[in-house]
Amino acid sequence: MTKIVELINVFALLSLLAVGGGTAVLPEMKHVTVERHHWVTDTQFAEIYSLGQLAPGPNMTCVALIGYEVSGLAGLLAVLVAFFFPACLLCYFVSKFWDAAEGSPWRNAVQRGMAPVVVGLMLAGCYALGKTASYNPARDWEFNLLTLAIGAAVAVILSVTRINPALTIVGGGIAGYFLLGS
Repeated sequence: MTKIVELINVFALLSLLAVGGGTAVLPEMKHVTVERHHWVTDTQFAEIYSLGQLAPGPNMTCVALIGYEVSGLAGLLAVLVAFFFPACLLCYFVSKFWDAAEGSPWRNAVQRGMAPVVVGLMLAGCYALGKTASYNPARDWEFNLLTLAIGAAVAVILSVTRINPALTIVGGGIAGYFLLGS
């Protein structure tokens, strides 16, 4: 199977699993792209995601960089289409039924039931990224306390202020550079 077909298969499936947004599939995306296919390293994955957070537009356009790393421009285009098109189609068709079921008890039950699933998937994504970001190769996956402190500081800042999250990403990167030396 060619790499383009593999990219399409992986990202089309991730697209359909991205309930509540792309962050929900980060652990699986990391597993597939880093551990199973070895398309990118742990560090590259964290950096690609960070760039996606800084770039204007949908933050999950960062998946295009994985496609580019694997197969150049063709991989970039294939991943973008594979990751966004299936979810767009699914949303379009589900919205037709969803709108028709307004006020229905089953619609309310589905909505209430999906909320904890989405929160859980997003927390799993945060955990996967945090674990990758705090990786210390000299200590075999030991969490780096400074990295965790920077992450906690960013979380507190975002919780109590209305600062642009991109500024906290840049600030965290600068703090990491000076405090961690990398």
